[in-house]
Amino acid sequence: MINKLVIANLMHRPIRSLLGIVAIGVVVCMMLTLVGLSRGMLQGAAERAGGVGADVVLRPPGTSLLSLSSAPLNQRMTEFLVTQEGVRLAVGQVVFPIGGIDTITGIPYKEFSELSGGFTFRSGGPMQSPDDILVDEYYARQRKIKIGDTLTLINHEWKVSGIIASGKLARLVVSMDRLQELTGNEGKISQVFLRTEPGTDIQALIARLKEKLPGYPIYSMEEVVSFFSVENVPGLDAFINVIIGISALVGFLVVFLSMYTAVLERTREIGILKSLGASPTLILRIILRESVLLSLCGAAAGIALSFATRWIIQTLVPASLTQVLVPDWWAIGAVVALVGALLGTLYPAWRAASQDPIEALSYE
Repeated sequence: MINKLVIANLMHRPIRSLLGIVAIGVVVCMMLTLVGLSRGMLQGAAERAGGVGADVVLRPPGTSLLSLSSAPLNQRMTEFLVTQEGVRLAVGQVVFPIGGIDTITGIPYKEFSELSGGFTFRSGGPMQSPDDILVDEYYARQRKIKIGDTLTLINHEWKVSGIIASGKLARLVVSMDRLQELTGNEGKISQVFLRTEPGTDIQALIARLKEKLPGYPIYSMEEVVSFFSVENVPGLDAFINVIIGISALVGFLVVFLSMYTAVLERTREIGILKSLGASPTLILRIILRESVLLSLCGAAAGIALSFATRWIIQTLVPASLTQVLVPDWWAIGAVVALVGALLGTLYPAWRAASQDPIEALSYE
């Protein structure tokens, strides 16, 4: 009986109920989208790093995996590293920022192909001249780039010779020699990828290299890939927690306003229920159940909206942003919405339950 009354109350004011559900849904969607973007961006970076095919990565002193100064390493470092026991290939790379989170990467094409197994081409082919550029399929889709187009980057015109599959190295790839020349980094590189001989103990190799190169960050590729997580990005976990707190607060305010307005609108109705013998507990249960139903419907709407935001991002900005679905957060989003809704309903429910039936019946 109570459930029927709750549903009837919500259906009696469909616009207000729908707006409450949508508002809660937007809050949950915001939370799921943020977490999905955080994970998606990091997973994409990990996938591209792992696709290089290296076993060990050597970085410049004073840098971390998430910070990359332009090109502070001497290129001759590769000549030294390739002579070390257990090292089969040593390939340098130059990374240069071009605005926002976008970078352009310079490689020695032949050596990198030997290291990684080469690129998979969606269209076009390898670089034929120093001014050719390879473009990731997502970057090409977002910028509507096709083979033969000209891109102007770092005050230089590049001709698109190939569109490559995502998941290996970077979104924009050029000749390392040309990039060094254009950026004033002749003879300098950003990091070195190492491929080891079969059967080499990678941790022992890293230990030997650290003895010979103190101060240089040296990682196995497994460490590199595992490092790309929310917990390892300074401040990101705290930022997500702040967003969750704001989401709970917004959910509280939305439901509070909705339920408080509902109680005011139904003063006479509540008075009738109490005059018929309804106890304060019954009135409280009705209001709280309405709140729970609104929040659960809102959580479901938020989960559905997160699918929509993922589709929009994949369609419009696949190269700039990557969002993944986060099913493990669906329950968290629902709990946040539910807690916010229940907190927002407490005062309106108490007000309704404590109304005097005579005053309620005389309310205009």
